[in-house]
Amino acid sequence: MQGYRAAYGRIFDGNEQLDDGVLLMYRAPHSYTGEDTAEISCHGGIYVTRRVLSACVKAGAQPAAPGEFTKRALLNGKLSLTQAEAVADIISAQGDQLLNCANGQREGALYRRMEKCADSIMEVSSQISAWIDYPDDDTPVVTQEWLCEKLSAVRGMFACLLSGYDTGRMLREGISCAIVGKPNAGKSTLMNSLAGQQRSIVSDIEGTTRDIVEETIALGDIVLRVADCAGIRDTDDAVEKIGVDIMLKKLENADIVLAVFDGSRELSGEDRRLLELLDPSKTVAVVNKSDLPQKLELNEISAKLGAPAVISAKSGENSGEPAKLLEKAVSEKLDLGRLDPDAGFLANERQRDCIIRADRALNSALEAAQLGVTPDAVGVMLEEALDAVYELSGKRAGDEVIDEVFRRFCVGK
Repeated sequence: MQGYRAAYGRIFDGNEQLDDGVLLMYRAPHSYTGEDTAEISCHGGIYVTRRVLSACVKAGAQPAAPGEFTKRALLNGKLSLTQAEAVADIISAQGDQLLNCANGQREGALYRRMEKCADSIMEVSSQISAWIDYPDDDTPVVTQEWLCEKLSAVRGMFACLLSGYDTGRMLREGISCAIVGKPNAGKSTLMNSLAGQQRSIVSDIEGTTRDIVEETIALGDIVLRVADCAGIRDTDDAVEKIGVDIMLKKLENADIVLAVFDGSRELSGEDRRLLELLDPSKTVAVVNKSDLPQKLELNEISAKLGAPAVISAKSGENSGEPAKLLEKAVSEKLDLGRLDPDAGFLANERQRDCIIRADRALNSALEAAQLGVTPDAVGVMLEEALDAVYELSGKRAGDEVIDEVFRRFCVGK
C-alpha cells in the first residue's frame, strides 16, 4: 500500500542490543495524524519496552501528551472535533451499543448533521446579505414568512438533537439505577445476582441494608451504576432513617428505578407507599421470589407501572435469567433502541451546550423576524448561532476548548 513500509531488524541503545522488532513507517498524508510517523513493535515485556522507549527519548523523541496523536490528526485536518471526541468514547466504551454509536461519530455522523444545520443557517444569512447589498438586482425578497419558515426548520433540527442527549449520556456514562422496595423484598439478593458476587448483605432481619451499596454492572449490553437502597419503612432507628432518606434522594435522581416487590406476600402498606413515590416513566416493576407460592395480586402494580418482570433473584443467580429479563425491560423503558449509530447524536455536555447556545440565538432571530425587525439585525443573531455550531464541530473552536477536550484522553492515543 502506498505510504506504508515495514522493516524487521534489531533495536539498539547505543552499542547495546535491546531486542529485535518491526519498524512501521507511515508517510504523510497516509498516517493517522497526517504526518510522517514511525511505530516500533518489540516483544512487549515491561522492562524491554521501557528500555526501548528510553532509547527513543535519548535519540530525540518526546513523550506524547494525553490525546496527542488524535489532537495532531485534528490540527492537520484528518478529523473534526466531534470525530476526535468519538475516539475517546471508543476507548472507554463498555458495551456494543455505545461502541457502535461512537464508531458512527468517528465516521462523521454528528459532523454531517452539524454541517447540514450550518448550511441552512448560511443559506438564510447569505440571502439576507444579498438582498441588503444588491437591492436593485433580481435578488429574491427576504419575506417575514420565508425567514420564519427557514429558522423554524433549523430549530427543529436542534430540538431533535437535544431530545436524544439523555439517551446518549446514559450509554456513555452508564445508567444510574436505584433498587428500591420494602425490607426483605429481595433487593440485596437481586443486587448480588446481577453483580455475580456478594456486594450486599442478605439477611431475614428487616433493615439489614442501612447504607447505599453501589456497583457498576454490565446488564447484557447495558451498563448500570446500581445502588442497593435501604428498605422503605417507618423506623425509629436513627441510622436506618438516614439510609431511608438517602434512598429517597436516589429514587428522585436515578435514570431508572427497579422497584422490587415480594411475590410471596400480599401487597402491604409499605408497598403502596412506594408505589405513590414512583415515577412510572422511569420505573421497572420487579416481582421477586417467583420460586415461592405466589400471594401478590399484580393488578395494582401493573396499573401504575405496567407489566412487571417476574423473577427469582435467588434461584436465578446461576442461570442469568433475571439479568436477561431486566435488560429487556430497562431497554424498553428508556427507549435505548431508538438511538441510531449512523444518525449522529450529542455525546457530551460540551456539544449539548453548543446546541443550546445556537438554538437560543436562532430563537432570538425568529422572535425578531416575527416582530418585523430589519433583516440585517436578524443576520447578527444568525452569526451567533453559526459560531456555536462551528465551535461544536471545531471549525471555530478556540485553543481553550480544544485543550479541554483532550484533557480527558489517556496518554498518547
